[in-house]
Order: sequence, then C-alpha cells, then structure tokens
Amino acid sequence: MNRVILLGRLTRDPEVRYTQTGKVVCQFTLAVDRQFSNQEGQREADFIPVVVWGKTAELCGNHLTKGQRALVEGRLQIRSYEAKNGTNRWVTEVIANNFEFVEPKRSDSGSHANADEPKSDLGSFGAQVPFDEEIPF
Repeated sequence: MNRVILLGRLTRDPEVRYTQTGKVVCQFTLAVDRQFSNQEGQREADFIPVVVWGKTAELCGNHLTKGQRALVEGRLQIRSYEAKNGTNRWVTEVIANNFEFVEPKRSDSGSHANADEPKSDLGSFGAQVPFDEEIPF
C-alpha cells in the first residue's frame, strides 16, 4: 500500500497551471517538522513537493498562501526524466488525493470589525441560542 499523510506549512504560494489537455495542476512544497531534534538540539524539517490535480488544485491555488498549515493525504511517486544535458534525473513527490485546510486564510488587512465576536457563516440557521439557556428538546 502506498499512502502518505503530511501536516506542514507551505514554503511559498502554490503554482497553478493548465496542461495542454486543459487539466488543472497545482504544485507547492510543504515543510514538515521531524519528530526529533538534531545533535545541536534544533528541530529540522523535510521539504516535500506536493502535486494536486483537478478541482482540488483550483481550491489550493485560490485559498492557500505561503506559511499556511495544510494536511495532505496521497501517494508517494518517484519518476525519472532525462535532463537537457543527457543525464537521468529522479523526482520524488506526493500526489495528493485528499486535502484539508488546517487554519483559516490570513487576512491581508490588519483591521477587524470586532475581534471579540467570532465570525460565523451560520446566519441562515436562525437566531443564536445563548450558552446558559436551556435548549427546548
């Protein structure tokens, strides 16, 4: 079974492009912390290239930014190609099947209307019930 699950931070904004056949592909690199420290007591990270295809690639390109945490599930792929100078090159990358946003996209504007009031997209579900009141069911 070839299955990889990664949790890390994007090292730069994702690159989105379209193939000659019109398919969408998104590429980015995740910095994934290692579980142990090196001899100097410093934590190290692995920088892992990730490739996402299709509708998920569009979502990643539109909503991910450098430094944002992301959870990726996919498979490890190792491929080779011949470079312009005639040497064989090997590429190791994760082809993502599933993707989750771990934290919300950061706002570029530093101002918030009311920092104490949580944002909610649930306004269409009716009035919010205060926590100390009983729920009638």
